[in-house]
Amino acid sequence: MQHGIYYAYWEKEWRADYRYYVEKAARLGFDVLEIAAGPLPDYTGEQICELRNCARENRIRLTAGYGPAPEFNIASADPAVRKGALEFYQRLFDVMGQLEITLIGGGIYSYWPVDYTKPINKKEDWKRSVEGIRKLADLAAGYSICLCLEVLNRFEGYLLNTAKEGAAFVKETGKENVKVMLDTFHMNIEERDIGGAIRTAGSLLGHFHTGECNRMVPGQGRMPWKEIHDALREIQYDQAVVMEPFVQQGGTVGSDIKVWREVIPECSEKRLDDDAAEGVRFQRRTLEWK
Repeated sequence: MQHGIYYAYWEKEWRADYRYYVEKAARLGFDVLEIAAGPLPDYTGEQICELRNCARENRIRLTAGYGPAPEFNIASADPAVRKGALEFYQRLFDVMGQLEITLIGGGIYSYWPVDYTKPINKKEDWKRSVEGIRKLADLAAGYSICLCLEVLNRFEGYLLNTAKEGAAFVKETGKENVKVMLDTFHMNIEERDIGGAIRTAGSLLGHFHTGECNRMVPGQGRMPWKEIHDALREIQYDQAVVMEPFVQQGGTVGSDIKVWREVIPECSEKRLDDDAAEGVRFQRRTLEWK
């Protein structure tokens, strides 16, 4: 089991110099750094080389997370939007391949955050999304990339809200490199039984995010970690477990995540670092089963 953290725990914007966080993640005891996929298609050859080398030197595995912009929504009713989304992902996968990133997770089956002032047609969007994910999976396969579809709470998404829906969607795509992604924060809102949700995903679970109900690092809330451990052990999940805490208000990140207060009393970088280091120690103690 590899343990990681999402870079935006420290950042207030969806764009950053990831090399800084690669070095920080290594220093704090992580194996994985998850970065935002959105900026990657614009990377120069030099930027790609520098980030890839930095990750190699620090022995950090990079994974990517993405909440697609509306113009890259592969479930859109507008054919032009779907076409543009495919073109965007082709560029993205090419850069991911050069960066040796083999996993992307998030709401890539739709867009994020959803604008609920607009009409929702889940049935038709589901059909278009399945078709789009099949096409993306074929593109991604050429780079050995796995697409991990994140099950989101109802306030952030509408297509996949439960592990049951996530598993059904993945099975419908019929693609080996399409998996379910679960997140303890979202499960806490939507699932009646968190352990049961993990078991529902079973062998289809390809990526796992952790965080407390209050979006603090693991160990600083009330999440049922023993139940989560037991379920992960039962399905023999031994892949990446990436924490995704959000505790700072401000910036695009704070606005999109809806953080309207400082969740911890002191948001200094030292406090954030100390909490992250303790969080990964807690996660290793609590979730590893072999």
